[in-house]
Amino acid sequence: MNPIELEQKYLVHAYNRPPIVLTDGQGAWLEDADGNRYLDLVAGIAVSALGYGDAAIAQTICEAGKKPLHYSNLYHNEPMARLAAKLVEITPFADRVHFQNSGTESTEAAMKFARKFARTHFGEGKTNIVAFTGAFHGRTMGALAVTPREKYQKPYLPLMPGVRFAAFNDIESATAAIDDSVCAVILEPIQGEGGIHPAEEAFLVALRELTHQHNALLIFDEVQCGVGRTGSFWAHEQYGVLPDILCSAKPLANGLPIGAVLVTERVADVIHPGDHGTTFAGGPFVTSVANVVVDRISDPAFLQRVRETGAYFKERLESLDNPHIQEVRGRGLMLGVQLDMPAAPAVQAGYKHGLLLLNAGADVLRLVPPLIISKDEIDIAVERLAAVLVEVG
Repeated sequence: MNPIELEQKYLVHAYNRPPIVLTDGQGAWLEDADGNRYLDLVAGIAVSALGYGDAAIAQTICEAGKKPLHYSNLYHNEPMARLAAKLVEITPFADRVHFQNSGTESTEAAMKFARKFARTHFGEGKTNIVAFTGAFHGRTMGALAVTPREKYQKPYLPLMPGVRFAAFNDIESATAAIDDSVCAVILEPIQGEGGIHPAEEAFLVALRELTHQHNALLIFDEVQCGVGRTGSFWAHEQYGVLPDILCSAKPLANGLPIGAVLVTERVADVIHPGDHGTTFAGGPFVTSVANVVVDRISDPAFLQRVRETGAYFKERLESLDNPHIQEVRGRGLMLGVQLDMPAAPAVQAGYKHGLLLLNAGADVLRLVPPLIISKDEIDIAVERLAAVLVEVG
């Protein structure tokens, strides 16, 4: 049996995959079992920030793989400690880190910390969490509760109680939802799955004021928009608004599973041994790789290059003369192309044109390539995307 037949027979059918088997990659390109090459504008859903075949990552994996892969959180390990120090040093609001295995686990931990904080400082009853329309925070039961998508939620009801939703970028709606019963407000500074919608600065400023007013914590979910994706290490840096808790994951180890929750000292002070835990998170193998990723992406020259290539990509997309493109939005190398038609046919047609594409909702193409993509490769991507849109239009 070939890999596709094996998957069809033995895997739970939770995904719709195209009929290609990826086998290798270099830089911003991937290759399938038949030798076809694809320019990757997906990056494993904004994960493979440094692309494929990176020499420093490969060397780190080889060296770390010769040592124990796992000690558990019963013991200290040096790569985890170094990574925590780096993340705190480059994150102005943060004092401490708690490592997770994924983005959804980071959301879970953030909400647990927020409820423990509220209970410690304000007593019982302050447990409500406010999230926003268009949000995506993960698929575990708690994270799903703050992800207002009927198709994701309905099969698993009832979910975690105590969640309210307000309209994204609507200050009046947020004001009505946030009161003294709220322990936390959670949002993505730039919504990913919801269609690549950046928060407005005035909206984030208002949320910060409202959370202060009602003694609630502000949680930024930067699982997708963080770690260099927008041209600054954290997306919220471009707004000048600081959270109390930040969730990170996707690109932090360039494809190895890791998440992180960054918190202020005030939040960290309410968490004691036994309050939260994980078997695998913070292990020496994954954090060794994450140290390399953070060192590279936090370099100001690297971030400047992301800003430049992102601006170039957006400019090239906006110059396309195609009636189906309604808007190009986003920041850095996190761009959304709003179409006047479904995005799925374009994603499917991309394979034939050697282009890996991803949607964000029904009618938006989400472009989140490896952060190392070049301007020459962006030219190729735009040329191929133009051909795709002509074909499906």
